[in-house]
Amino acid sequence: MIRRALLATVLALAAVTTVTTGTAQARACKLGHACVTVYYSDSTRTTVVGEKYEDCNGAVDMWGVRSGYLDFYESPC
Repeated sequence: MIRRALLATVLALAAVTTVTTGTAQARACKLGHACVTVYYSDSTRTTVVGEKYEDCNGAVDMWGVRSGYLDFYESPC
């Protein structure tokens, strides 16, 4: 019985850790707006590792990699 309780606790902790450490996603770009998402290597936001551009026509251009540290910019067309 103790083994089952211990296993259930470990699985619950693993599930919570997986959910809370997943990469953050930028919100969707609104219609009629141009958006830029900048991805950084860590929380200091000093090293850019990727960017995603979405223009007013809906075309998307991305380079680099995504990370959990990002800034999202949006401006009307």
